[in-house]
Amino acid sequence: MSPNATENSTIVRQNGNVHNDCSNGCSGNLSSTKVQGWKNQVLLKIDEVFNLFKHYCLRAYVIFWHELSMDKRVRSSPYSAPPPDEVVLSDDDIFSIRRRRLFFLSIHLAALAGLYCCITGQVRLYTVLFMLMLGALSSIGITAGAHRLWSHHSYKAKWPLRVILAIFQTVGVQYSIFNWVRDHRIHHKYTDTDADPHNSNRGFFFSHVGWALLMPHPAYESKVSTIDMSDMEADWIVMWQYKLYAPLATLLSYVIPTVIPWWLWGENLIVAHLVAAQFRQVLTLHGTFLINSAAHMWGVRPYDKNINPTENMIVSVATFGDGWHNYHHTFPWDYRNAELLNYKLNISTAFIDLFFWIGWAYDLKTVPTELVAKRALRTGDGSRPHDDPSESNPEKNVFGWTDSDMPEEHRQIAEIYKKSE
Repeated sequence: MSPNATENSTIVRQNGNVHNDCSNGCSGNLSSTKVQGWKNQVLLKIDEVFNLFKHYCLRAYVIFWHELSMDKRVRSSPYSAPPPDEVVLSDDDIFSIRRRRLFFLSIHLAALAGLYCCITGQVRLYTVLFMLMLGALSSIGITAGAHRLWSHHSYKAKWPLRVILAIFQTVGVQYSIFNWVRDHRIHHKYTDTDADPHNSNRGFFFSHVGWALLMPHPAYESKVSTIDMSDMEADWIVMWQYKLYAPLATLLSYVIPTVIPWWLWGENLIVAHLVAAQFRQVLTLHGTFLINSAAHMWGVRPYDKNINPTENMIVSVATFGDGWHNYHHTFPWDYRNAELLNYKLNISTAFIDLFFWIGWAYDLKTVPTELVAKRALRTGDGSRPHDDPSESNPEKNVFGWTDSDMPEEHRQIAEIYKKSE
């Protein structure tokens, strides 16, 4: 081999070594760059997740804790600039709303625990049946009592029946009869406006439960004093319950439903409380709330197509007959709360008729079929059998029989069973 060849070979080997060394060095630098890039991406992702978590925690704080009022002059965030005419809530208002939110949160957590006990078979059958019975009685206290009797005066009741209904209504823990009636009457007078405490035009969540977690709208505050409550103030049973509501509700809705299963058939005390008290209360509460939300959004409007309330069978099942809501807002003084010829999905009507037979319920007011058909033809959407919709002609809202705005024609044509002397 020639010296030139040897020299060339050495140069090639050297060049090869140099090339290999460069390749190793470049690969190492590239791997290090990739690792560093991967770490940066992970850190960026962690930072993004943390910022997202921080954002939603702040939003949860703002929405569920700081945002207490529907008045636009109250800051919705502690970080927002105050409006020029800012309204500062009183300490009592802030305490009241936050206490209510904590109450709603606690009963729902307890209800979930009660549901878990039912699903996993940790509760006795007697306790479940007892829960269902209490739920039915409290629903009747709301529908036949606070609603049809006291809010609308669609019938009259002797004092023993009024006491029974007041007790049943207290079991439901849906505010006192006085407060319930006041809010329901203003709901009928100003349906689905800002003065309506659970205006369905603000969406499902607000009309279902959100309204109970906020200070009332200023429009409500301006109208609530116009609602006539003199009849409630004159009813000694209503005022008795109003003054003693907190201890009565604690005893009837929490203590007794907890003690009876534990005492009579040996149910675990905590399970009895979670199922018969908490889970039962939340079920009946949301059943009633569906009237304000679902029954103002989904269903037909055979009697008045110009209003939001609808006929909703599912809500009627959940509330023992108060889901026929288009009829009810059209004729709020009908004790049946629906155009029905039987007790299908209207157990509250059967309850009232039972006490009518006993003699404790009287002056049962209902709407003649001719008036119903006449109104359906004039303002209905055509879904009532044999009816066709005609031109829109909305009538003034009324909250019940004692409302001064009720048309005299309706008073004259109303049918009243077992009328008092």
